[in-house]
Amino acid sequence: MSSRRKFIQNTMLLGAGMSMPQFMTAADFGAFTRKIKPSDQLNYGLIGCKGMGWSNMNAHLKMPQVNCVALADVDQSVLDQRTEDVFKLRGKRPKQYTDYRLMLEDPDIDIVIIGTPDHWHCLNMIDAVSAGKNVYVEKPIANTIEECQLMVKAQERYGKIVQVGQWQRSGSQYAEAIDYVKSGKLGQIRLVKCWAYQGWMKPVPVIPNGPAPAGVDYKMWLGPAPKRPFNPNRFHFNFRWFWDYAGGLMTDWGVHEIDIALFAMGVTVPKSVMASGGKFAYPDDASETPDTLQTVYEYEGFNMLWEHATGIDGGNYGTTEGIAFIGNNATLVVNRGGWKVIPETETVDSKKVKKVAEVPHTKGVGNALDLHAINFVEAVTANDPKILNCAIQTGSIAAINAQMGNIAYKTGEKVYWNAEKNKFTSSAANDLMKAHYHNGWKLPKV
Repeated sequence: MSSRRKFIQNTMLLGAGMSMPQFMTAADFGAFTRKIKPSDQLNYGLIGCKGMGWSNMNAHLKMPQVNCVALADVDQSVLDQRTEDVFKLRGKRPKQYTDYRLMLEDPDIDIVIIGTPDHWHCLNMIDAVSAGKNVYVEKPIANTIEECQLMVKAQERYGKIVQVGQWQRSGSQYAEAIDYVKSGKLGQIRLVKCWAYQGWMKPVPVIPNGPAPAGVDYKMWLGPAPKRPFNPNRFHFNFRWFWDYAGGLMTDWGVHEIDIALFAMGVTVPKSVMASGGKFAYPDDASETPDTLQTVYEYEGFNMLWEHATGIDGGNYGTTEGIAFIGNNATLVVNRGGWKVIPETETVDSKKVKKVAEVPHTKGVGNALDLHAINFVEAVTANDPKILNCAIQTGSIAAINAQMGNIAYKTGEKVYWNAEKNKFTSSAANDLMKAHYHNGWKLPKV
């Protein structure tokens, strides 16, 4: 076995917590990692440090060869908090940046994690790969179809390793479910349902505009988005519910579930999409994206239904989120809790019998987010993008399909996709494919 392959395998064991002590002080960690050669260490910079950016960084820091050497954020309070978080874990404080572009000039940084709002992902990722960095970018990869396609083009030009944070791809229950779907045991699959019912989401209260908090570079936070006065509703987590920056639950949760559905079914783009929904649950709250939505995608030989709802948990098959593959012989249901197969029955000799064997609820093994980080490090270490569980090409498929759902909703039309021409047959839908940058920022050229 080559030393490189052995190192990768040891990495996976360590990342899974199988040989590293469970609790260590920063000093203990330093002693533990001194055995790792400098050439095998990976220096990370994090852009966007608050929510999923930090969750992703934290998952990578569970691997001893990973060092967090730089943080970039527009909020000084977040920078200070995460600096101390890294110090508690590793005993060293990373360098702080309020402009990510200065961070990318550091030649010692090997990898960049992008955890900024969606409207920033395209610029961040393309700037990073053009600076020679490998990238782990949070999902959805971008806020428009044009940006998604440009990001794929950039990866292919610069040849860097780019993983998308659709970490369900690294969950064992999803891998097992996908294998079962592809086995053909479900019979002809007529419909795939994907859903997210988010009971924890309450109305976003309407509050007045005001000054940005001290230490926040709000102009930099807006970046290419339209110029608007600061409002706390649009800042940090809640940016997801405003069209300038994101696509609501259709893209936030949709990419996770749609990704699994399309991969299992072996398709990439629909023939048509139609959507209906609105702000039915909380019509007077501050958010812009629909709190209730049903989107129907037509693929060759089957339909896919996406649906979401905020403020309630009563999703399909008794689960708040998931994917269901509905076949002639059985229905397979998979979500973050596990997977199961519900057989159909038929009458044989006057008795009802199951068409296929029931598969009882089977939980996943391990932490899928941690395993996704391990998979990325393995690909970077081997310099082999084929190892990735969710490369940028894969992430773009889910993001583009989710964006198509929002485009159908916004136009109020049943929109038809012409794959050969890479556009819709509707001019209104085609206009919504495009990115419009503001405040002096320009769409990158690749």
